[in-house]
Amino acid sequence: MNDWPEGWSGDDRDRYGRGSASAQPESARVMRQVRRDQGAPGQGAYGRQGPSAPPYGNGVPQQPSYVDGQGHGGGYDSGYNTGQVYGAPGGGGGYGGPGEPGGGRGPRPAPNWRKRIKWTAIVVITGLIVTTVATYFWADSKLNREVDLSKVIDRPEQGDGTNYLIVGSDSRAGLSSEQKKQLHTGSAAGKRTDSMMILHTGSNGDTLISLPRDSDVEIPTFVGSESGKTYKGTGRHVKLNAAYAEDGPELLVRTVEFNTGLKIDHYVEIGFAGFANIVDAVGGVEIDIPKGGMKDTKSGANFTAGKQTLNGDQALAFVRTRYALAGSDLDRTKNQQKFLNALANQVATPSTILNPFKLYPTMGAGLDSLIVDKDMGLYDLGKMFWAMKGVNGGDGTSMNMPISGSTGGNLLWDKAKVKTLVDELKNDEKVTVSGN
Repeated sequence: MNDWPEGWSGDDRDRYGRGSASAQPESARVMRQVRRDQGAPGQGAYGRQGPSAPPYGNGVPQQPSYVDGQGHGGGYDSGYNTGQVYGAPGGGGGYGGPGEPGGGRGPRPAPNWRKRIKWTAIVVITGLIVTTVATYFWADSKLNREVDLSKVIDRPEQGDGTNYLIVGSDSRAGLSSEQKKQLHTGSAAGKRTDSMMILHTGSNGDTLISLPRDSDVEIPTFVGSESGKTYKGTGRHVKLNAAYAEDGPELLVRTVEFNTGLKIDHYVEIGFAGFANIVDAVGGVEIDIPKGGMKDTKSGANFTAGKQTLNGDQALAFVRTRYALAGSDLDRTKNQQKFLNALANQVATPSTILNPFKLYPTMGAGLDSLIVDKDMGLYDLGKMFWAMKGVNGGDGTSMNMPISGSTGGNLLWDKAKVKTLVDELKNDEKVTVSGN
């Protein structure tokens, strides 16, 4: 009995059978596998599309399907019946290597740069907002709002624009004996004004007017800032800085308003120590000392001619010097304006504003030493600073109060020019008056 499938000859058996001496391989023997799923023709295991099995021929008989009751029902088919090899490129298998078609891992998605930039921007903006708000409250808490302008009586009508009275006092508060000696401040009790300026800000340019401390003024009727008692005016004339010495900022504001007719909206004062600390915090201020130099034993000034950087002690000596100047107090006010210009430009540089290690010490030194009115806010203070910077930089008008002469050592204001100047400031008009 011939056990070989029909169509196979003995030659075929001899050629491909066991023991054949031929170098040809045995006929492909298809293992009987159990099919998991009955795929459509041309599909591989699990219904995946694979290459079609080679057509039966050349003497290879069709194998049983094991699905129709002759085998074991819905069985398995590893895919060998179709010639499919799992894991081969393009074979559709599930076990290919990374990055290969049919592999378990697909290609890594490209980074979403738009999303990353968006979230980075959100984080940066949020950080800036938090820092700004925290800085605002920190700075606001440092303002010493000690001056109550509501105690000032018989005030002029409100004009256009905003008027600041800026005062540099000779207060020695907080200075040790060694510091008083170092700064050449002396040890006089109380405090007086060493410099006074009116800064007007408006839509037609800003104006900075220095008020010489030796200006002749009349002390009007006023209410004591501490006692609440009314002091009647007697027509008494004094130097302007005496008003401050008599009853402090409130009487100084009352005296300036009475003698000019200009309403003061805000008051700002800084003492000796605060001024020196601000200069040191910004790393010093460069000043061009005029030919001949400057030497004054009373203020401690001792400078040679030419450009040089002044530290806090030297800066204080520079702005206080008057005995070494030909114009005395009038020349001193000019030097004070000159120095404020240099200081403002130094503070407003990117190296200060963008450097927190420089900005915060500067702000701290300035805010700790300032005395302002109760209605002064950080916005008002910032507006004042930028206006001063602009005026001293040439964007506005900088001048002394017009002077007509002197009497008994007191400087007399030119009443006609002062009236014109005040009217122009009240109406927020361009200033046409020139000062000394």
